[in-house]
Amino acid sequence: MAAYLTLDDLVRRFGQDEILDLAEDKADDTGETIDQDKVDRAIQDATGEIDSALAGGGYRLPLASVPPILTAYGCDIARYRLYDNRAIDQVTKRYDDAIKALRAIASGSLKLGLPKVDDEVTSAGDVVMMPGRRTFPGGVF
Repeated sequence: MAAYLTLDDLVRRFGQDEILDLAEDKADDTGETIDQDKVDRAIQDATGEIDSALAGGGYRLPLASVPPILTAYGCDIARYRLYDNRAIDQVTKRYDDAIKALRAIASGSLKLGLPKVDDEVTSAGDVVMMPGRRTFPGGVF
């Protein structure tokens, strides 16, 4: 699986306070530690949704590089998963928009400009060098 997003991506987009609120490590008495396992589950869910859409759209997995738009979609999906049953309207809308975009990728109506499974891999072939004289029109140099 490609790494579409990380905890750092979530924190950069939504802030440390929001992610801490959504995934506070209850075993830490300070209340200032993020539960990495909970975040990892949300990231895995988002990754599964993205991989499913890309595979359905015929893209080669794993991706050699991740377009930033997939990181944005992944963050919106993971954030929604972290909210669980208490997602606010804005979070739900962003999740719905990400899913809609992934469906468009799967259907082929939204293109990422990445290689697909059925794209022909071209090879430069063998290069053969033959030493000798060069003949140009009009004479030999």
